[in-house]
Amino acid sequence: MFKDIFTDIWLNYRGRFLCSLTGVLIASLFLTIGFWRTLFLLLFTGGGFFIGYKLDKKEDLAEWLDRLLPPGYHK
Repeated sequence: MFKDIFTDIWLNYRGRFLCSLTGVLIASLFLTIGFWRTLFLLLFTGGGFFIGYKLDKKEDLAEWLDRLLPPGYHK
């Protein structure tokens, strides 16, 4: 029974469910560790996700950094 309910929620309301769960997680982090620590944690989690995404797509991170940083930075 619980599996049927969860499957129905997952198929019909996946976006709302995941975003609500993310909101509850972030709110609980704000309440337990504070605003700046939560912001720091989210920033580094997002950065890790971005780097992992680039690696999964087999993109060259050095080339991406060359485009991002000023010329001659890595010499």
